Amino acid sequence: MEWKFQTAEELATALRAGEVTSAELTDEAIARIERDDKAINAICVPDFDRARAAARDADQARARGEDRPLLGIPVTVKESFNMTGLPTTWGMPQHQDFVPAEDAVQVSRLKAAGAVVLGKTNVPLGLQDIQTFNEFYGTTNNPWDHDRTSGGSSGGSAAALASGFGALSIGSDLAGSLRTPAHFCGIYAHKPTVGLVATRGMIPPPAPALPVDLDLAVAGPMARTARDLTLLLDVMAGPDPLTHGMAYDVKLPPARHERLGDFRVLVIEDHPLIPTGAAVRASVNRVADALVEGGARVERYSPLLPDLTESATLYMQLLFSSTVARFPVEAYEQLQAAAAALSADDRSLDAARLRAMVYTHRDWLEVYNHRERHRHDWRRLFAEFDVVVCPITPTPAFPHDHDPDLPGRRIDIDGVGHPYLDQLVWAGVATMPGLPATAVPTGRSAEGLPVGVQLIGPAFEDRTPLRLAELLEQTIGGFQEPR
Repeated sequence: MEWKFQTAEELATALRAGEVTSAELTDEAIARIERDDKAINAICVPDFDRARAAARDADQARARGEDRPLLGIPVTVKESFNMTGLPTTWGMPQHQDFVPAEDAVQVSRLKAAGAVVLGKTNVPLGLQDIQTFNEFYGTTNNPWDHDRTSGGSSGGSAAALASGFGALSIGSDLAGSLRTPAHFCGIYAHKPTVGLVATRGMIPPPAPALPVDLDLAVAGPMARTARDLTLLLDVMAGPDPLTHGMAYDVKLPPARHERLGDFRVLVIEDHPLIPTGAAVRASVNRVADALVEGGARVERYSPLLPDLTESATLYMQLLFSSTVARFPVEAYEQLQAAAAALSADDRSLDAARLRAMVYTHRDWLEVYNHRERHRHDWRRLFAEFDVVVCPITPTPAFPHDHDPDLPGRRIDIDGVGHPYLDQLVWAGVATMPGLPATAVPTGRSAEGLPVGVQLIGPAFEDRTPLRLAELLEQTIGGFQEPR
């Protein structure tokens, strides 16, 4: 039997039943990577010797009667997470010799759960693109069309899963970096509520791995089924043992409902700042139709929805105000001059991004307080609805675009060009207020490319969108093998 597209849940059952060993699963996964990854370039730092040793240890542990959530299951890890003995570069060649002294907290949790780590997956330079390519490790291709991107910044992890290189992976999300690659590659991913998953050791090199509470960014699970997302989130969730973990544990509330017909869902397919492409619009409506057919209460409008234009602007302000902390003084002064030259009437997202890069602390606090008002509005909305369904990006995976002028790039939406970075507004719907969001594959575009949607849920009620993702998988299908 070939195991490459079996779920983590299925592999765990087979391992417990003695139908296969971890050593066999690991050898098969390594052989597949060595054979197929030349065309994909998902695994940028293989760790096969240690993986084989970990698999042998897992088999011995099982023989002693041990059982852990991921015992013996082959997985991958995004390159940006520290692993002892392996380089952490974030795609920056100047850090090729940086080898951290300890594992990131999430790598430690994977190992404690018994997972066998096959290696690390590729990322864009500095994790700052919607694609995955860098000068050091090269370009990761989409398994469905090698001329197109796998997404970013967790594009290596998404491509690895779609190619059958391990059953699970972990990634991170600041600007859709879990959700966009999942959407482009046809897999599942979950952006947890901000603060739910400890992120220590997911830090640009050579900075020390300190237990910092991040403002927007999260670490999260990626898988080929919704149930596997929940399995991995349960391993990952919880505060850092060096800080909040000294005082409390996490116990997530159960999903609000178990049956599809009990869910109350708000469906959004349009954003005021960027059009939705036909393929993505069809994907959203496919989900809406399935919800209606399943008896769910579905609405297309609610006055409770926070203003999406305001939300996108706040997101860009918070996102880009954090990008200039390490800029040279000369570059920062150039940004100040450019921002000062903007017309006071310019309310575009480009202008919001530029102004945010030279914010004072007073400016940032004003944006922060405005965000808190939005969070309150979301709490009011989730008293009326359980989940919001909306796009992840306006299009399926687009062709590779390595133009170094990232702000000058364009994204083609049904034949019309739009500012490349404006496609981030859909990611910001959940990221700005820190809400959980599950990326769900929903089928294929007319070109045969994967398409998905995101299910946004109430803060710290991550099991609610995850449960709806599982029910939709049963209704409209889920992951399909690339062909």
